Amino acid sequence: MAFGIKKEELNEWKRKIDRGEIAFLTHYWLDDRFPGCKTVTKVGCSDMNKLVEWGKKYDLRAEWIHQRKDGYSHFDLIGERQAEILEREGLLEQIWKVKKR
Repeated sequence: MAFGIKKEELNEWKRKIDRGEIAFLTHYWLDDRFPGCKTVTKVGCSDMNKLVEWGKKYDLRAEWIHQRKDGYSHFDLIGERQAEILEREGLLEQIWKVKKR
């Protein structure tokens, strides 16, 4: 279940993906499969090769990409790796959401 995200934030994430940029979107999220994790960061790009190459920097495998028919395919980052990657990317606002959890 996703929550804590504004429509404009989601639309901006989609616009960046549509432009072929690596786009980040962090929001609150609950899933019984991941106890203790309260946020997820979706990292997407319309250029699959670019997304795969980006993921390699963080040892993320191409098969972990959530393939979507609507064009908004993405990696889902959770837990400690999520915080580590956001920090390395310098995404302070997104880190704040993760640290608040």
